[in-house]
Amino acid sequence: MRIAFIIFGIILTLWGIHRMKTDDAFFGKSQADKNIFNLILMGEASGLGQFLGGVLCIVIGIISFIIK
Repeated sequence: MRIAFIIFGIILTLWGIHRMKTDDAFFGKSQADKNIFNLILMGEASGLGQFLGGVLCIVIGIISFIIK
């Protein structure tokens, strides 16, 4: 189960990177500004939110191996 959690985190991170590069937003001149606006507006559905959620899944999965 822990391995599946880490793999899910990797997939989520890669999908977030893809979304951060391709998503557009209503406001923001640079892509970073657009990603931050999407994170505030849509939360986890944004590319930045998916990226951070994936990193968190990976970290929690690694910590679960260390704790056991």
